[in-house]
Formats: sequence, structure tokens, C-alpha cells
Amino acid sequence: MTYIKDISNIWEMVKDSLTDKMPQSAVNLWFGDLKVVSFEGNRITFSIESEFKHNIILDKKYDEMIAERFSSIIGFNVSVEVKFVGTPADKQSILDILTGEKKVEEKVDEEKPKVGGTLPPYNFEYTFDNFIVGNSNKFAHAACVAVANNVSGINPPSKNMNYNYNPLFIYGPSGLGKTHLLYAITNKVKSAKPDAEIIYIKGDDFTNQMIESLKRQAMPEFREKYRSCDVLLIDDIQFIAGKEATQEEFFHTFNYLHEDHKQIILTSDRPPYEIKTLEERLKSRFEWGLIADIAPPDHELRIAIIKKKAEQVNIEIPDDVLKFLAENLRSNIRQIEGAIKKLAALSFLSGKPVTMETAKGCISELLGGAEPTSVTVDKIFSAIFKKYEITREDIVGKKRTKEIAAARHIAVYLIRKITDMSLPNIGKIIGGRDHTTVLSSNDLVEKKMRTDELYKYEIENLIKEITGQA
Repeated sequence: MTYIKDISNIWEMVKDSLTDKMPQSAVNLWFGDLKVVSFEGNRITFSIESEFKHNIILDKKYDEMIAERFSSIIGFNVSVEVKFVGTPADKQSILDILTGEKKVEEKVDEEKPKVGGTLPPYNFEYTFDNFIVGNSNKFAHAACVAVANNVSGINPPSKNMNYNYNPLFIYGPSGLGKTHLLYAITNKVKSAKPDAEIIYIKGDDFTNQMIESLKRQAMPEFREKYRSCDVLLIDDIQFIAGKEATQEEFFHTFNYLHEDHKQIILTSDRPPYEIKTLEERLKSRFEWGLIADIAPPDHELRIAIIKKKAEQVNIEIPDDVLKFLAENLRSNIRQIEGAIKKLAALSFLSGKPVTMETAKGCISELLGGAEPTSVTVDKIFSAIFKKYEITREDIVGKKRTKEIAAARHIAVYLIRKITDMSLPNIGKIIGGRDHTTVLSSNDLVEKKMRTDELYKYEIENLIKEITGQA
């Protein structure tokens, strides 16, 4: 019996996991076109229409690597077969594939394809409608919507505002939705203006294409391609830093497009002034327009994202598990997606609903074996109860006896010392107290540790006990 939809969901998780072996662009290149055909016994069969990619997958033994990842995720050994289902006369050259362009044979009385649009084949599912907005990303989201509407001719802002939004520079850590926003802009503009020339490309791919054009003595075509577009979107622009020739070329491309009032959108993992080895003249131009940052999602946004992702893979997550995931998946949205896909796979394979036990195991693996924050907090409360005979209910409650207040201060200090929880989140755990109260408790313990050696010894022993260093 086949489970194509479920195995396809697990396949997405496998592809995500392969980024520790190769860049995301390579994963998309070699495995983006693989389609799950069947899952019979222990064999998963894929199909692919490119003979060139099929041969590469087999020659490099990528099929074995895929089988190994599948086996580790689903808990039993599987084999992988990749079938070529295209035309044997696959005329795509290595260069065509690497640049994302396919050769098109000329036909009589038919228009030749225009130079331009370098769009990834997997972007069309990303729109503004399915981008989840929260406090950490709402400014960047609003800026992208404004730019997309302006370029599309939908409620365009004033000419002044258009100039101030060009370029639009979005920065933030990996996995927070920057690429999603670029794709959303692309889709919005394409839907309103199908003939618009849009180029999306990664910063390192821009360099690679330029190098290849130099080798082929095709720089005029390269320049025509990038300087004739209506919208240029470059993801991870920081990768051109330190590459003198690339920066020189991009400087002139930027100037040409900007003077022609064409929209430029850039993303980076840091603001322009923090990109080392980036030429000052480029830093200056990147700051001409609007700079918007995206921060890691806060608790409320993480809850919303987890619910949405669970809905997409058709699993139900109990409230206690939902809270646990939101407390422990803090770094980025990609981490949340990976966790939800893993839980969906485990639920499918076991035929059982998602439980706290499976969630804890899943989180531990995602964090590289590190203990989830909530588990650490439980250990802290247990250690305090054992040492001072003060219960968790006493600490989070309203009682203000000397013993309870002292234990409460220590609990706050230990949570802040051992975990990476923010002051507001610690306050929520300690009975809904505000961050100033949390900070005051922490300061009281630190002050006493500086003047009371016995007290300091006591606290340090608690830390060793909780962290397993005793």
C-alpha cells in the first residue's frame, strides 16, 4: 500500500535535513525535481525528468544519502530508487542547469524568449496571504507589501515614497521569512503585471553567473539581462562582500537600475554597516532606501506559526504540547517547520496522535541533543523543592514569607543563569510577574553571592546538580 502524500511530507523534511551536507541551493538544484512515485515495502521510488540530474544523483550516490536520511527519520531501513522518466535526448548542459536556464530551440514565426526572469521553480506557494505576521516581522512585511503594490500599480505611494523605498533592504538571521517575502513580492507583481521582467537570484549565484559569463566572453548578455529588468531581487547579498569584481559589476548594475527607477530589493543576515569587506560605496547605496529588520518570532507568533504549520500537514497538537513547542522552538521559523514535519511523520508511522513524549524527543533531536528549556525549568523547581522544601506552587503563588521569597529569588536566578529565557518569559513562569521584578530578584541573588561565600557555594552546587556537573 502506498502513502504518497505522507511520504512526500517526510521527503520535504529529508530535504531540509540535507542542508547540513550541502548548501540549500544545491539541495534545490539536485533534489527539487524529484517526485515520490510509490512506497512499497521498504522501497521508496522517485521519478525525475532530467537525465542529467538523474545521472548525477546516481553517480554521486545521492540516492544512498537520501535513503540513509529517510531511515533515520522514520526509524527503519528503507532503500531508494530514482527513475528517469524524461526524454533520453536531454539537451540541458551543465551550464544551463547551473544558471537555471533552459535552451529553447528557435521556431519559425515564434517570438524568441526574452532575456531576464530568473525565478526559482519552487516559489509560487509563498504569498503575502500565507505569511504569518507578528511584532517581530510586521514592519518588514508592510514594507514589502507597499513595494509590491507600488510596482504592480496597486495603490501606489507618492513618487517621493517610491524613491525612499528603493532599494528595500531586509535583514535578519536565517530562517525567519526573508525569502518568503521576496517570493511574495514576485508573485504579487507577476499576478498584476504578467509581462514584468523580474529577476530573483542568490548573491553567490550572481557571482557564479558573472564568472561563467566572463569565461564565455558573454558579459554584454549578462549586463543586458540584469539591467533590463523591472524588479531585481537578490537574496543573501552579503555573499558578494570581499569579491572585488562582483562588487564592481553590481555597483554599476545598481546605479543603472536605480537611475531608471527600477525596483531593487535585497536581503542579508545583517544590516549594511555590519557587512565586513563590503565596499563603502555599496553600503552607502544600500542605505539610500528603506531598511527593515526581521527578528526571531516572539511567543505569540510562534504559537500562530505552529498552529498554521500543523494545519498544513494535517495533525492535531494538544494545548500542552503546543505550549511546550512554543517555549522551546525559539530560533527561527525553519526550526519550527522541521519540528512539525517530524511530528507529522512520527504520528503517521506510529498511527498514534502527537503526545508530549514524542514532542520532547523531537525537540531534543532538533536541538542537537540539548535539553528543552521547559525540562530544565522543571529540574530547577525540583532542586529547589529538594533543597528548601518549597514547592513550585509556593514559588509561583502570592505568598511572601521570608523562606518563599528567598526561594523565589533563587529560582529566578537559576532560570536566567542556566537557560536563555528572556526576562518577560521568566516572569510568566514565576506566577506572571513583570520583567522588573524578575531583574530585581536576580540582582538580589547576585549581590548576596558577592558577600556571602556559603550562600555562593550553595547556589553553585545547585547549578552543578541541575546541569549534571555534580
